[in-house]
Amino acid sequence: MSTHPDTWQRPPFISNPVLRWGVYIGAIVYVVWTLAALPIDWQRVAEGLVRAQRIFGGAFPPSFERSGLLIDGFLESLKIAILATAGGVLLSIPIAFMAARNIAPLPVFYLGRAMIIVARSFHPVIVAIIFVKAVGFGPFAGVLTLIVYSIGFVAKMLAERIEEIDFGQVEAMRAAGAPYFSTLFYAIFPQIMPRQVGLTIYQLDSNLRASAVVGIVGAGGIGATLANAFGRYDYDFALAITMVIVAAILLSEAFSGWIRKKI
Repeated sequence: MSTHPDTWQRPPFISNPVLRWGVYIGAIVYVVWTLAALPIDWQRVAEGLVRAQRIFGGAFPPSFERSGLLIDGFLESLKIAILATAGGVLLSIPIAFMAARNIAPLPVFYLGRAMIIVARSFHPVIVAIIFVKAVGFGPFAGVLTLIVYSIGFVAKMLAERIEEIDFGQVEAMRAAGAPYFSTLFYAIFPQIMPRQVGLTIYQLDSNLRASAVVGIVGAGGIGATLANAFGRYDYDFALAITMVIVAAILLSEAFSGWIRKKI
């Protein structure tokens, strides 16, 4: 009589049952201990629910009376996103080549990777606070912030794509005596161009979303308009701004998806 089971079962992630249950119990104990150790002021939470009810009660119906201010803030966010994407992508291309191990010498590779790591190490809000302190309030701080944000993503993804190219084309160009820049333009760029176009479109979409966030700390755009509305307790106008942000992001997602299908 066969001892094999009739149905297949996926083997457990950890084969040793003692170790497996030890990990499960340890994870549960850690979560419970963390929740118990958090300094939660439950009285303040209860008061916050009352404040939230007051905020939502004052937000309906949304007010579009100051539509001019809303449109100006949104157009400023759009300008910030476009300028930051252009600047970030242009800077990301040479940094990506520096950070590609199959192209760059070892010292240049380490320098390129270090630049990407630094750009990815901080949240855009933290970078925005630094630039606001450095260059003052306004859209210029937002552009600089999102340039750093773009480098952290685009340069990393593009460097990984460069490391995945068919290196035979590069070797053929070198064997034919082609100079360095000719090899870049005719053997490498054609292979990474589709990824570069896709990354640029995605980053523009991402920067449009991030511009609303960094604006809250004074880096311009519609986020600054939203922060000012909350500061004046204009919750109905704040809701209108939030609706415009959500609509703009939905349109941006649809447009970027349509472009990706075309390419």
